[in-house]
Amino acid sequence: MKISDILARGGPCISFEFFPPKTPEGEAALVRTIDALRPLRPSFVSVTRTGGKPREATVELVGRIRSLGIEGAAHLTGIEATRDDIASVLDLIATHGIENLVLLRGDVPKDPTFRRPADGFRYAADLVAFIRARAPRLCLAGAGHPEGHPECRDLGLGIEHLKAKVDAGLDLVITQLFFGNDDYFRFVERARRAGIRVPLVPGIMPITNAAQIVRMTELSGNAIPPPLRARLERVRDDEQAALAIGVEYATRQCAELLRAGAPGIHFYTLNKSPATRAIFEHLRSEGLVTRARLAPTASAR
Repeated sequence: MKISDILARGGPCISFEFFPPKTPEGEAALVRTIDALRPLRPSFVSVTRTGGKPREATVELVGRIRSLGIEGAAHLTGIEATRDDIASVLDLIATHGIENLVLLRGDVPKDPTFRRPADGFRYAADLVAFIRARAPRLCLAGAGHPEGHPECRDLGLGIEHLKAKVDAGLDLVITQLFFGNDDYFRFVERARRAGIRVPLVPGIMPITNAAQIVRMTELSGNAIPPPLRARLERVRDDEQAALAIGVEYATRQCAELLRAGAPGIHFYTLNKSPATRAIFEHLRSEGLVTRARLAPTASAR
């Protein structure tokens, strides 16, 4: 089922994001995570392309997840791909019956000898347009940056870039993580003023480790609100305490977003289940989400 069709039903669309593990141990851990989250009946899950894995690994993992009865979306990056590369992956996607893609430019490799392919994709909008032309029936999602992209902190210019992707064929946008809901609300206002009408799904990363989230936000340029940072600093060496703070903060954050009309929540799980599961259960107890909004995929019937 297409994510756009799920969103059109109304009610919050709750989704989880995973990445292909590097090792057999990581794969076993991911299977345990998916098994723990499966009873929550997410609207869909997405799988990134990380850890040096080829594009095909992402597609294969999404295919495995769909066989469990959970709808899936595969991430595709265009920074180092040729058009033939992407066309080949689209053929594999069709073989697996996958209907949803998350399209990103991707990070520029740090290798100083790297050069984009001559027939490649300079911007994410180019990748979106190419896939929309070749596979018009697919549902295409892209990324939005409420606090600005690390390479472009001009928020107005960022919205222009986002509109170019939407005009090229995106069906929805999933935002980068953020910790201040006002950043998301202002992002939505800017997008709507620019004529962007597709759903803008907020992306939330539950904090499970204080030192880890500080490193990640320093690299990405995302801000941690001072009161939250102070709380995390006090429990820097206590992972369980940091997890409790992360669950409590993200629960309040998600509840406010959903009550304000956000179309759903996309959880960046880091291939772990406890925090996401706890947040989901808190939201469910407040009547903001339910367990069973989506029927099994056709492959699981």
